[in-house]
Amino acid sequence: MKKDLNTGIKSTWCPGCNNFMVLAGLKNAVTKELENSDKEVAIVTGIGCHAKIFDYINLNGINTLHGRVLPTCLGVKAGNPNLKVIGFSGDGDAYAEGIEHLIHAARYNADVKYVVMNNQIFALTVGQPTPTTRRGFKTKTVPEGVKVPPLNPIKLMLASGASFVARVPSDVKQIELVLEEAFKHKGFAFIEIMQPCLIFNNVNMKENMYLLSEEGHDKGNMESAMKKAEEFDYDSVERIPVGIFYQEEREVFEDKFRQLKDLKDKNISWKDIER
Repeated sequence: MKKDLNTGIKSTWCPGCNNFMVLAGLKNAVTKELENSDKEVAIVTGIGCHAKIFDYINLNGINTLHGRVLPTCLGVKAGNPNLKVIGFSGDGDAYAEGIEHLIHAARYNADVKYVVMNNQIFALTVGQPTPTTRRGFKTKTVPEGVKVPPLNPIKLMLASGASFVARVPSDVKQIELVLEEAFKHKGFAFIEIMQPCLIFNNVNMKENMYLLSEEGHDKGNMESAMKKAEEFDYDSVERIPVGIFYQEEREVFEDKFRQLKDLKDKNISWKDIER
């Protein structure tokens, strides 16, 4: 299935923003998915710099409310379980307003792919701290510096039962590869992209990153995944593992309900339903 993913809309991201790499990796992965599958892909985005990706890729979807990407994804999936659904959030969108939905999405294990573009700052609103902002970081709203330790989303997702947990840098090829694996995975896939904001949080992280696959990490081992997750606490940047921390195939949310499973098994599309 050939599809032009370009929209022709002029980007309003800052020149050089890492979001451009996410967009390129997403287009590459979606192009391959559409060529190799008869399933359509739908996109859901929240509010923030990340959400502009909705305007720059030619996919059907919903640009929803702040923190409400995951319940919208679940609604789309329940409405048509034959769609491939991918959601995008920023770290504020996902880990502040949306934190309750994130935990339960991991529990439900719906076949939804969720990407969090984490720059450790509220960039669109010019620099307030998010739940993953490092301690000591000073902004206009916290001139004395952030006092509380940051959240570790990888540990949270592992503890909450997510069946696919990954972290990648803002690198086009690595984003493309992990999205390809996430599309193959049947279940909830959580992917965090570490992409420092060039304007409000311009830190060098890539030189301290290493691939989990190069150190023989067993992505089927929860204990090992937890240990790897603890190596980066979002405060320091000394050693940052990237790649797939954990992956487990198990029953998906849609298969627990006869009505949804029937639609999925019969590969019914909205056109069929309308008839």
